[in-house]
Amino acid sequence: MTENNLLSLIIFAPLAGAVINWLIGGFLKDKPYSETFSGIVACGTIAVSTIVAFMIAFGIGTPHVGALFAPEGKPVFDHIWTWINVGGFRADFALGMDRLSGIYALFVTFVGLLIHIFATGYMHGDKGFYRFFAYLNLFMFSMLTLVLADNYLLMFVGWEGVGLCSYLLIGYYIKKNEAREAAKKAFVMNRIGDWGVLMGIFLIFTLTGSISFFDKTVDGVQVQSVFSFIATHFTTVDPFTWGAIVAGGLTSVGVLMFIGATGKSAQIPLLTWLPDAMAGPTPVSALIHAATMVTAGVYLVVRSNAIYQKAPMAMWIIAIIGAATALFAATIAIAQNDIKKVLAYSTVSQLGFMFLAAGVGAFVVAIFHVMTHAFFKALLFLGSGSVIHGMHHEQDMRKMGGLKKHMPITFITMAMGWLAICGIPIWAGFFSKDEILYKTFAADGIFPGRRFSGQ
Repeated sequence: MTENNLLSLIIFAPLAGAVINWLIGGFLKDKPYSETFSGIVACGTIAVSTIVAFMIAFGIGTPHVGALFAPEGKPVFDHIWTWINVGGFRADFALGMDRLSGIYALFVTFVGLLIHIFATGYMHGDKGFYRFFAYLNLFMFSMLTLVLADNYLLMFVGWEGVGLCSYLLIGYYIKKNEAREAAKKAFVMNRIGDWGVLMGIFLIFTLTGSISFFDKTVDGVQVQSVFSFIATHFTTVDPFTWGAIVAGGLTSVGVLMFIGATGKSAQIPLLTWLPDAMAGPTPVSALIHAATMVTAGVYLVVRSNAIYQKAPMAMWIIAIIGAATALFAATIAIAQNDIKKVLAYSTVSQLGFMFLAAGVGAFVVAIFHVMTHAFFKALLFLGSGSVIHGMHHEQDMRKMGGLKKHMPITFITMAMGWLAICGIPIWAGFFSKDEILYKTFAADGIFPGRRFSGQ
């Protein structure tokens, strides 16, 4: 791994924006230039994160490090401090960017920047303008910490952070009972999933003696990653039996981690919080519930792919739940009248596709669909925000129609997102969704076959 201290700038720039907006923005809230100040601070700090992420990923201005995405590119590492070092347990406050976390960092910062810019116009005139952007920046800090953490414990800090920020943002319109109830529901359901992640981390350390994602040397000490330990010490595949779930092995770890993923990524049975979360402002829906937070569960499963490849029972459960969620949520969406709830159930369905891909071993394809979905679903949510704004905050689609002549640009952009999510050829969604279906078919579908035989 190569050292690059710019990595910490990606996560700390949004944190600085959140602090500045909360302290100084709150002090200036009655000034005529308050919104301008808060908007520039919020968007500017995310722009810094975006630029630095692209610089590291493509080697721009960092010749001593090289490009992460080059054929010979190596993971980039930034050790900030040693957080916990007690007995055999070590957890560093350190960041690591490989191609998986690099992909996430790029689309989270880039899409996040576009949503921040959109939000400056959407939230114009709101009394809590500075507070909204402080929460939004804090969310970006938490999400980037989650994906750039170099170990499970620091990842869990970001995991909890996005849960807290989602509570604050979903319940932003605190005077609305619907928003308050939705925020509480999201918080409680996410706590159920968080229990699974925490138990999974405990069991991982018990089995491997490590929680690190990367092999590294820190202060002259060699730290072995969880995944290299599994590769060298777990030579056999867990049995494909129901008993493997509670046996305390890698299957147990995989199932516990997936419990966390069902909460964060709204899979059966913990899916009902996501449609209710549409009670928050539309930019929140676009950022948290389309492009970033809800894909954290997919990130966790794919990051732990070395565990799942030796736990076929856990992979089968993921595939079954993913396929069932994709079908179930899509059928519910058909009967919705609220424009944002249609998109919310669509998001749940697309997340099911991602888990279906991971469950059949197509981890790369799952991330491909995460990336394409981030763009076209954020586009659809922002388009719906434009429609709601134009309809004076009316969200019932039965009261809409003939908007093309009044909102031609919104019509064009939403049509692009619609074609992409439908999987029409030449649009991004076609390539990722078609690849998921192909990989599922090639792996004998979601039912046990030769891929679970250990051969």
